[in-house]
Amino acid sequence: MTEPPTEGAEPEGTDRDRRKMRRPVSLLLGLAWVACVALLLALGVWQIERRVWKLDLIDRVEHRVHADPSPMPGPAAWPAVNRADDEYRRVTVTGRFLQERETLVQALTVDGPGYWVVTPLETPDHAIVLVNRGFVPVERRHPATRGEGNPAGAVDITGLLRISEPGGGFLRRNDPAANRWYSRDVAAIAATRGLPQVAPFFIDADATPNPGGWPRGGLTVVSFPNNHLVYALTWFALAVMLGGAGLHRVFGTRGSPDRAAQGVS
Repeated sequence: MTEPPTEGAEPEGTDRDRRKMRRPVSLLLGLAWVACVALLLALGVWQIERRVWKLDLIDRVEHRVHADPSPMPGPAAWPAVNRADDEYRRVTVTGRFLQERETLVQALTVDGPGYWVVTPLETPDHAIVLVNRGFVPVERRHPATRGEGNPAGAVDITGLLRISEPGGGFLRRNDPAANRWYSRDVAAIAATRGLPQVAPFFIDADATPNPGGWPRGGLTVVSFPNNHLVYALTWFALAVMLGGAGLHRVFGTRGSPDRAAQGVS
């Protein structure tokens, strides 16, 4: 005669059924853990690759900045000018400033707040390039306060070729209608000043002194943050910690009394 089950006892197979129900969840958690560790490792490798790219960029730019100047690219070469191959090249150009069409672009430099004086330069073949002649403080914004530094004849300019800065500055858009400029946006400045055949880049003039001392050139900041190694180590450390935690969860509790008790029935 079969004895009735003891009151309060779980039916046979209940614990086994629970373990079966937990298996899909455990599998999904395991897959998510593997995916997260793989993602963190991939991010670390990506930062290492970015570091290699950044070091190469710094090396190339340093070479350009200290190389002998070459003639500014002419109109035929303008379509080929690009950031990767040409920015920060030292170039020279001869021409005449169109002083009446200068543009002031807000600037913050080691000399304090003020403006970049961006003036069109017309070359002998009637091409035009915008030249950032340098910095002036707020009290020198009007051309009359720096008349000595506004030559009327031909000038020779040496400086760094820079790529246009469209749009504006951080959280501030250029407002051509109000003549408020926060970046050296070549196309917008050329359109506002009615300038034809303008180079798609501008030139940062070097530190050659201007008569009267203003504008003050040579203030281009050539600096590239390179924190990729720190970022890579951070991602790798997170991968190690997450991986270690997962392995401990899987293997570290197998011999625990609670897990052993679960295996006894």
